[in-house]
Amino acid sequence: MAGRMISGTAALAELVRPASEAAEPGAHRMLPVASELGNLLPGRGLRRGSTVAVAGGRVARAGGGTSLMLALLAAASRAGSWCAVVGLPALGALAAAETGIVLERLALVPEPGPDWPTVVAALIDGVDVVVTAVPGPVSASIAGRLAARARQRGSVLVPFGDWTGADVTLRVGRGNWEGLGDGRGRLRRREVTVLAGGRGAAARPKELTLWMPGLTSRPGTPAALPVGSAGMPDAPPVRPVAVPTLPDLTADPPGSTLPAPGNRPLRAVPDLTASTPGPEHPEPGASTSRRGGASARRGRWGTGPRGGERARHEVPAGASAGE
Repeated sequence: MAGRMISGTAALAELVRPASEAAEPGAHRMLPVASELGNLLPGRGLRRGSTVAVAGGRVARAGGGTSLMLALLAAASRAGSWCAVVGLPALGALAAAETGIVLERLALVPEPGPDWPTVVAALIDGVDVVVTAVPGPVSASIAGRLAARARQRGSVLVPFGDWTGADVTLRVGRGNWEGLGDGRGRLRRREVTVLAGGRGAAARPKELTLWMPGLTSRPGTPAALPVGSAGMPDAPPVRPVAVPTLPDLTADPPGSTLPAPGNRPLRAVPDLTASTPGPEHPEPGASTSRRGGASARRGRWGTGPRGGERARHEVPAGASAGE
């Protein structure tokens, strides 16, 4: 069942009357909170009749002020207290339930209208914890009247936004998300630093680093997240892929009788661009036929005139150079 949506004065009166009848005067002066948040509050809980503000504005909205506000209500809601949230139309019941708030004891007034102080005052009469969004600058007289009514009725007023004269003010200073890897992953939780200050017993500023959601104190070494098969949170299963085998270009072709690459002897490579000087005059008895045997064409390093030594031919005596 989702939180109750209240849109009229009559429905508001019907809600407040049974809630106020169930409460015993003076009973349970301290409402429970999460143990981590208790370190920031006087008496380690929500004292009835007090005003505990969760600072809004740009810093709180960017740093998890809504999550902090819901976490502040969760333990009291589970213990049986009624809670109401006024002026937050974007607040989802699912987010409240995931924080631990019991939806059967949650009243939502998303659009209170311009007379929101009257709606808040009526809820204070019968609801244990009343959260109200601060639509803008609030005069000291309105803030004082609502705080006095909360003290008289024994309710806890939780302004969500900038509020003057609160007993305790909680503010999210900074935060870092965890869960994303290099281009993949999911946002798991947020490391936030919560600052607390106020007056009286809360005059001394306090600071605490927490993990959200779940509100667990940040230990020296954070708890390890579930790791998938690929070493990343929620990594997809590894699927084997067939990789074609590439030929070894350094290996000898099949049937080759050459020795292994590491055992092959080094051979001198001739400079084919240089010619070996030969004798100025042909030797007697050399073959003069271009179609002679292999000895007529064999050079020093190979066959044919492109060998290391030019083929030598004998010109017959009495023949002219042009023949």
